[in-house]
Amino acid sequence: MSLDRLAPAVFVLLWSTGWVVAKYASLHSEPFTFLSMRYALSAAAFLALCLVVRAQWPNSRAAALRAVYSGFFLHGFYLAGLWWAIANGVPAGISGIIAALQPLLTAMAAPFLIGERLQQAQKLGLALGFIGIATAISPKLLDPATADLTHAALPLAINLVAMASVTYGTLYQKKHLQSGDLRTIATLQYIGALILTLPLSLIFEHQHFDGAAQAYGALAWSVFGLSMGGVGLLLYLIRRGQVSRAASLIYLMPPAVALEAFIAFGEPLTLPLIVGTVVVVTGVYLTNRKAFSEHRPAEV
Repeated sequence: MSLDRLAPAVFVLLWSTGWVVAKYASLHSEPFTFLSMRYALSAAAFLALCLVVRAQWPNSRAAALRAVYSGFFLHGFYLAGLWWAIANGVPAGISGIIAALQPLLTAMAAPFLIGERLQQAQKLGLALGFIGIATAISPKLLDPATADLTHAALPLAINLVAMASVTYGTLYQKKHLQSGDLRTIATLQYIGALILTLPLSLIFEHQHFDGAAQAYGALAWSVFGLSMGGVGLLLYLIRRGQVSRAASLIYLMPPAVALEAFIAFGEPLTLPLIVGTVVVVTGVYLTNRKAFSEHRPAEV
């Protein structure tokens, strides 16, 4: 099985664990502090890998700065805004709907920013994916705790800006970073993310990290499982295919997280979740079904 076929499934599996990691991390560390540690260690880990394999660094200062700039949005502002919003009152269900807007926003912006256009079946797939997500998490949306969100107006706004940030970062990655070694690009991107989160930690937090085994476990998986594995595959998928197709995989995250919670914690699988998951999978299939055939001539 080629990496092109295997990468989407592995990416979904790795990326979906981020929500579980965030849950554990929030019990042991402040969000900006944890993210700063994660980004610093991720940059160091990628740097070590680059030195071992003698990876090629960008051949100009402009190219290096583009990588740093993309990381500021793709990793730094996105997760900082998302974690802060959830910590300050945005319910998980609402945040899930906001996250599900990313593939739609990416598809709408791609024709204008990078000249990428989708076929009708792909547009239908993106729409079905969003409907499936809304169906899957509808019980959470109907929870009384989500009825009054007036207290969370600012966190909701920050959550929306964070979603727009990762969309912009993804499109910028596709347009400006189509060449070069992905390992060195990732190193520079995490430096860009750290440039954002470290000052936020120093200004707004007390750098609390309790050092519990769960905290170190969450940090280790964040660095090696998510930052190196998940993000590495995301950068690969963006480079290899349409950015809208890569973004559509985000639709699979809530169902994957729900299944992991069922296996790990015994949380129930509701009927809306099962129906919504079927719709989501159908939508993602329609969006991505021609991706492999388009790459085959180049691989022969």
